[in-house]
Amino acid sequence: MEVFDVVCTALAIRKYKDDPIPQDTIHRIVEAARLTGNSENAQPWHFIVVEDRDTLKKLGSLVRSGPYISQAPLAVVVVIKETKYAESDASRAIQSMILTAWAEGVGSNWTGFYGLERVNALLDIPEDLQVLAVVPFGYPNQPTGKGRKRRKSLTEVAYREKFGQPFE
Repeated sequence: MEVFDVVCTALAIRKYKDDPIPQDTIHRIVEAARLTGNSENAQPWHFIVVEDRDTLKKLGSLVRSGPYISQAPLAVVVVIKETKYAESDASRAIQSMILTAWAEGVGSNWTGFYGLERVNALLDIPEDLQVLAVVPFGYPNQPTGKGRKRRKSLTEVAYREKFGQPFE
């Protein structure tokens, strides 16, 4: 799939088939995160790949915004070291994973945001590191309706040269 098509069609997926994700696909997803550009090449991230069913169930119970993690065949826990741009850099890496997965037919959704301290204990993450997100991945359990997004029109959000000047 072309990059623009991936961006145009990617959707948040919260229901997954039980089908396992091939290891080469998992590798590409995580490699996309690792290769993402970041400020000062600080690479303030770690990625924990979780496939163990019991651990996925525990993650689903710990992450308030993502109980459906428990049904996914895979999750990547994104851990950051506090730097000035760590959240921004890791957010870019998460988007790289989501888009790479979608190009392979694998759906995902960003979960987490706050209250993830208990994930540190579950996964033996050192106290000086912070869990930014838990991103579940899996093949969509139902048709995705690719390309059907409810978004504001380009003229409502984009301008040329100055705010308010139409982008045409």
